[in-house]
Amino acid sequence: MPFREINSKMVEATLAPGQKLFSQRGAMLAYRGEVSFTPNIQGGQGGVASMIGRRVAGEATPLMTVEGSGTVMFGHGGHHIQVINLSGDTLYVEADRLLAFDGTLQQGTMFMGSQGGVMGMVRGQVTGQGLFTTTLTGHGAVAVMAHGGVIELPITPGRDVHVDPQAYVAHHGDVRNKLSTAVGWRDMVGRGSGEAFQLELSGSGAVYVQASEEKL
Repeated sequence: MPFREINSKMVEATLAPGQKLFSQRGAMLAYRGEVSFTPNIQGGQGGVASMIGRRVAGEATPLMTVEGSGTVMFGHGGHHIQVINLSGDTLYVEADRLLAFDGTLQQGTMFMGSQGGVMGMVRGQVTGQGLFTTTLTGHGAVAVMAHGGVIELPITPGRDVHVDPQAYVAHHGDVRNKLSTAVGWRDMVGRGSGEAFQLELSGSGAVYVQASEEKL
């Protein structure tokens, strides 16, 4: 069930009987038809394990199960919305950046330290984000939120991509990540400590980067 982008800050999804999607609580702007919204206590398709993982990570972002027959418009806080379509792969994204996603996608939780050793711990301290990241796997669409617009940067073998950790939104594909120290001119003029680090992504896939470092 693809999302249709109404503008940069609103998307619309069409629901048919037997279909469902999950959305962040408070994300529904309007709807047409016979549509129901139910608080989800299992953390989406990931079940209890996902819910527990999110709570441990401080990412217990409430989800709503959306079902019925009609169309629903989503948006939240005036944030920019980026639609990402998955074709069997896994998307790694911070839980608080999820706006809505297909109910066909399997949701889980990954400890960031498992991709690059201490990278997860350092990144959590630098950005204020948790040590855990939400994963969505399968075929379907995901609408994520960001500040100031989003650009998709391809990651190809031999051409690594370096991203400010605070500008990172999500990534997918066969990608490895690690955090490296990169003290630069912005630190010399007194900018935030997060800019002393770079998130290095290598492999094959794509990373989504937001225009602003502001946190959601």
